[in-house]
Amino acid sequence: MRQTITETVTSVHHWNDSLFSFKTTRQPTFTFENGQFVMIGLEVDGKPLLRAYSIASANYEDELEFFSIKVPDGALTSRLQHIQVGEPLTLSTRPTGTLVAGRLKPGKHLYLLATGTGLAPFMSIIKDPDLYEQYEKIIVVHGVRNISELAYQDTICDELPNNEFFGDWVKEKLIYYPTVTREEFRSQAHQQRITHLLANNTLTQEIGLPALDPSTDRFMLCGNQAMLDDTMAILNKQGFKKATSREQGDYVIEQAFLEK
Repeated sequence: MRQTITETVTSVHHWNDSLFSFKTTRQPTFTFENGQFVMIGLEVDGKPLLRAYSIASANYEDELEFFSIKVPDGALTSRLQHIQVGEPLTLSTRPTGTLVAGRLKPGKHLYLLATGTGLAPFMSIIKDPDLYEQYEKIIVVHGVRNISELAYQDTICDELPNNEFFGDWVKEKLIYYPTVTREEFRSQAHQQRITHLLANNTLTQEIGLPALDPSTDRFMLCGNQAMLDDTMAILNKQGFKKATSREQGDYVIEQAFLEK
């Protein structure tokens, strides 16, 4: 039987018709590693209906934040998207997940590749001061279909660089590369799928870094299954090794993330 706790919704933000985020209270005993996910949900017919959601807030923040897609007929999101401030939310007590820095070999450049709401765990990770000590550059690539889906841009581009504790590191080391596939956006390179950016070295050329190299580059992947499969194939072909439960690797993926 999964142990659960109850938290209270403190804020809700609707990014567009298909995406929303929300924050809840956080009990002092609830701990997690940046990048992990937890089961969250609502009580339906007297029983908790839970799904896996990555935690978008950092492990030192007072509130928990989550980023979700709206699925009209989704068992949970059809209800969750209407949640209001002050309402209860059920959380499992044991966060888990593979998108944690300790699963990767040491490296120089950390690429965080996300599609859609797969950005959530990376929002937690890029708020981690320890990570900026480990890497020379941290590259966030967020692939979406429409411009309105580029959530958290203000946080990444404005708030984090001005953080009083690690803002200088963010300015020096964090690179944000959004890409939109179904609308005109910035340049042709910013309108390509993540896999295309990797396969032809467009991404590294655009951000001014050397071509991908297993000796220096590390990856975390989170998003739709097609992106995960295609990106892993590209990385494997170039000699990158996937981390396992027993051994550190050059890249990790999160398969438990659900957009439902």
